[in-house]
Amino acid sequence: MPVATSLPIDYDKRLMLFSGRANPELAAKIGSKLGVDLGPITLKTFKNGEVYCRYEESIRGADVFIIQPICGNPATGVSANDALMELMVMIDAAVGASAHRVIAVTPWYGYSRQDKKSAPREPISARLVARMLEAAGADRVLTMDLHAGQVQGFFNIPVDHMTALMMLTQHFDDMQLNDLVVVAPDAGRVKLNKKFASKIGAELAILDKERPAQQVAEIGYVIGDVKGKTAVIVDDMIDTAGTLKAAAHTVRDEGAERVFAAATHPVFSGNAYENLEAAGFEKIVVTDTIPLRPGAPENIQVLSCADLLTDSIRRIFTDDSVSEVFGGENQLF
Repeated sequence: MPVATSLPIDYDKRLMLFSGRANPELAAKIGSKLGVDLGPITLKTFKNGEVYCRYEESIRGADVFIIQPICGNPATGVSANDALMELMVMIDAAVGASAHRVIAVTPWYGYSRQDKKSAPREPISARLVARMLEAAGADRVLTMDLHAGQVQGFFNIPVDHMTALMMLTQHFDDMQLNDLVVVAPDAGRVKLNKKFASKIGAELAILDKERPAQQVAEIGYVIGDVKGKTAVIVDDMIDTAGTLKAAAHTVRDEGAERVFAAATHPVFSGNAYENLEAAGFEKIVVTDTIPLRPGAPENIQVLSCADLLTDSIRRIFTDDSVSEVFGGENQLF
């Protein structure tokens, strides 16, 4: 009697969601929208600074999604480097506990700006982080609005690249502003700003920016017409807000009547809040990829990217097309 060469077994896939300490609020929103509680996990930092994790229930055979942007969080006491190391040990523990797949959900990909050598003897840290994620055992990465789309090329595993572009453009569409002009803060952001402008039916202007030193920006002049118009300065992230402050003053000097700002990632390090206060924006619209530290100016509005990430996580779990979330329009660069 011939023996079968395959063994059919009914196999129920399981999705489990866990959060590191970098952005538990975002993870909780995603869990709520998925209809699943965050999995129980112990996370702590020892007195010597080492991070530790332990999954408190079996994850064997599950698709484990770990929500952990590579950023600091004053509320939980972790730095960006703590978050990165915590993500690594969470991935390693999940692999060791026989998870079926481990997906790193890092809406803010830390070190993404160090994606090339700008001077001799510098590291390419964005590539290093990619290698670390792969070495830890991640099966794929879900991220948002990379500083440069080419960072995807540092990975040998699938990278699902989401964008907040549609969310942000919809918000400004709903505001029904008149005489809009979208302003790119430097030449590197022109493609992003061009798409943003076309989505809301606005004109495009470009700022001539120089960086005499790291985290120092000098704006020369505006290429394009902003006089008497409502300017929206769009970037992928706001760090110290030095560029944004200089950009706001420049477009206002050139005659812009109203000035807004939009960005996906509110890094807001150093004296960012003071710079934003001094810039005089009517509104600064960001998303919740990174939690805001206390003391944020009142004109900062946070849109949640939980719906977008929830849809993406569900599609990854069910092996559906992730690019259909954007109709294939998530390649911004």
